[in-house]
Amino acid sequence: MTKIVYFAWVRERIGKREEELELPADVKTVADLLQWLQGQGDGYAHALQHPKVIRVAINEEHVDHREPIAGAREIALFPPMTGG
Repeated sequence: MTKIVYFAWVRERIGKREEELELPADVKTVADLLQWLQGQGDGYAHALQHPKVIRVAINEEHVDHREPIAGAREIALFPPMTGG
């Protein structure tokens, strides 16, 4: 099981703060995870309709979408940063 944590409007659109998921074997990278999550319901599809803008942290370290997720205890999804 992998803990997935959602922040800001990603959390609002999905409708939950976090969840524990059993990920399929073919979900190997952050990009795979985002694509798989899009198929988990309308809220996920809406929140992740533009996956390239979603920032991701694995075990509290920001990573690229090509990053493998094997061994991740926690994966956090964030909207893009705004402000200045």
